[in-house]
Amino acid sequence: MSQRIVFMGTPDFAVTILQALIEAKLDVAAVVTVPDRQSGRGLKVTPSPVKIYAQEQGLPILQPEKLRDETFLGQLRAINADLFIVVAFRMLPQVVWAMPRLGTFNLHASLLPQYRGAAPINWAIINGEKETGVTTFMLNERIDEGSIIMQRSIAIGEEDNAETVHDRLAEIGAELTVETARAILAGSAKTQPQRESAELKPAPKIFKQDCVIDWSKDGKEIHNFIRGLSPYPAATTTFTNGKGESIGMKIFDTRFEGKEHKKPVGSIESDNKKSLKILVKGGFIEILSLQVNGKRKITIDEFLRGYNITDWRLDI
Repeated sequence: MSQRIVFMGTPDFAVTILQALIEAKLDVAAVVTVPDRQSGRGLKVTPSPVKIYAQEQGLPILQPEKLRDETFLGQLRAINADLFIVVAFRMLPQVVWAMPRLGTFNLHASLLPQYRGAAPINWAIINGEKETGVTTFMLNERIDEGSIIMQRSIAIGEEDNAETVHDRLAEIGAELTVETARAILAGSAKTQPQRESAELKPAPKIFKQDCVIDWSKDGKEIHNFIRGLSPYPAATTTFTNGKGESIGMKIFDTRFEGKEHKKPVGSIESDNKKSLKILVKGGFIEILSLQVNGKRKITIDEFLRGYNITDWRLDI
């Protein structure tokens, strides 16, 4: 008799993991994901990426509004699963994570105990880390603090951003989740408590107000901040043109060059309609791609062909 799994997740990252479980021939008996939500300018009701994939695979789907709802809990118990797997979902109450006989494990996109929280990929890059990874751990009553089962690490390159790291972590996370699930189902998994270090770096959820670039910081920090938020949710800034109008935009790609200068921080340099540089501490930030509010994402040369920035100033 096969051992049954319930998978819980929402975004594209979780889809990669779910697909790996299916391809590994593990018995995913049902999928739990968020209810369909309105999104986009037309507020069209849209299912989560996990739901879309689960429907394509013909998997039973549960979409509870409340995880303590008795109807949902009854449906979950009726599946009689041996193991729950959680990837990028919601905080589970004990009545859920303690339900299966083998418990519930989570895949987290960091090397725990570092970067506990909702945005581990973003914060690792923002903080200039050279390494990150994925961790599988057993859920308990404390967020991201359960006993570690397995870990895998990857290097973060100088030009990596949140998207490239996300994609690589999804790939190795899929492999690690399958390996972890097989070990637990076989009774061979070993766990160890998380070792608290002297300096734990958190990874709290990132809100719109957290995305504004602080141009007074060191240039390397600014570059890391921008790539850590690229392409989503994206770092933001505002310029004022010669008419006194504010021009808000998202900055996606930059290059930092260390260079001594005596010009004021925030000064703008542009030459030959091909480059735009912001003078910062320790050098300058060259903007390579951006998106003016309400417009599409464009390269810097496209931007400079459409805007005369000779009388612009940066709001800092």
